[in-house]
Amino acid sequence: MTLMHSACDSVSGGWNALIRDVTEGIWRDPDTGSLVTVPFKHIHIGDGLAEHAPEALAQVMPAGSYGVVCDAATTEVMGAEIVRRLGTKARLVVLDHPHADEGQVRALQAETRDVAALVAVGSGTINDLCKFATYKDGRSYSVYGTAPSMNGYTSSTASITLDSGLKTTQKAHAAKGVFIDIGVSAGAPQYLIGAGLGDSLCRPTAQVDWYFSHIMLGSRYATAPYRLQDADEAEVLARSAGLGQRDHDAIGYLQRLLTLGGLGIAAVGMSHPGSMGEHQISHWIDSFAGDRHPGTVHGQQVGVASITMARLQESILAMEEAPRITGWQPDEAAIRARYPAAAVEDCLAASRAKAMTAAQAAAFNDRLAEIWPDLRQTLRAMMLPADEMAAHLRAAGGGATPEEIGMDRTLYIDALRHCREMRDRFSLLDLAADMGILEDFIEETL
Repeated sequence: MTLMHSACDSVSGGWNALIRDVTEGIWRDPDTGSLVTVPFKHIHIGDGLAEHAPEALAQVMPAGSYGVVCDAATTEVMGAEIVRRLGTKARLVVLDHPHADEGQVRALQAETRDVAALVAVGSGTINDLCKFATYKDGRSYSVYGTAPSMNGYTSSTASITLDSGLKTTQKAHAAKGVFIDIGVSAGAPQYLIGAGLGDSLCRPTAQVDWYFSHIMLGSRYATAPYRLQDADEAEVLARSAGLGQRDHDAIGYLQRLLTLGGLGIAAVGMSHPGSMGEHQISHWIDSFAGDRHPGTVHGQQVGVASITMARLQESILAMEEAPRITGWQPDEAAIRARYPAAAVEDCLAASRAKAMTAAQAAAFNDRLAEIWPDLRQTLRAMMLPADEMAAHLRAAGGGATPEEIGMDRTLYIDALRHCREMRDRFSLLDLAADMGILEDFIEETL
């Protein structure tokens, strides 16, 4: 069995060629010219993958016993068949409405301590739970992706909510095998297909935020993650209506784009290429919405937040004169009052990392005024128009506003106002707040 080829090679010549180049270590970093190394060695995007599970897992993750971890839905569409094919070596583990939090990680470790390796059958939550649980206890895992809902199949980080209630990006490890079934993915609920496009639409907003932070604050920046996605982003957007119709090839291109997005993160060893202001908004909702959370998934929230960030970035980058900020000092009393006690110190640490004195703000303003004409044009070239992003997302069956994904507007506005307090990454959302324009933007846009 050749894991790096699939039935989807028929979509166009060398459909899996770029993924193969990256996983085999023969793709070169465009910034350094060096060969890129990622921890993912076996990625297979194709059809009918459950049928070949025994030989595939024997090749990439041989083990005496497997725990096949699913929820009720993914058990039906793929998990039970994988267990049947594996026979006595496998045990089915069905999680009831799982959430990717520390408590469920511990519960999964306890439930599966009798098996040598885990096989995640699902998408974001199932994958993150298996990924983080096995990273913590030293076992291996592989994943059978059942929905094109996010890029985490090829990410070596996991989105985990801490016992404090704070949603975080945690270091984890790579799946020994990533098996993404396009036919199964095409049958996923439509909102999950829209969520996958939503997660990929963060590329332009995250790139603008990250590059701005690099130029103004000296954070690291790399072009490799974006070079990997360039061609496939265009292919996916050309097929957004096909996503809304569950078109096989459109779903395949989306899964490939999400795969390359994850590999880009793995290539640079940090999540910044695809997780800046838009993810900050989503993480705040997941961490602090409490009973107000509507049950939306990550990609739905990121899609809406990416459109919001694109509109904010468009507004700022339309300015002929350079923005000017005042030094921000977090209101520590308000932060202590706003968040659960277990999360307060993390939020204070993140906020303090972005605080600026008046002198630091003045230096920031002088620097920005000096480079604004060129920087503004560079950033604008990275963007996609917000209205265009919204149209693609709706065509794919996703929602482009809080209301369209069933989220209360006041909850979303709270996230915009306060999410800077939970993460130390500087985005144009921070810039807008420090300019004193965030409230006007909220009033005029939402």
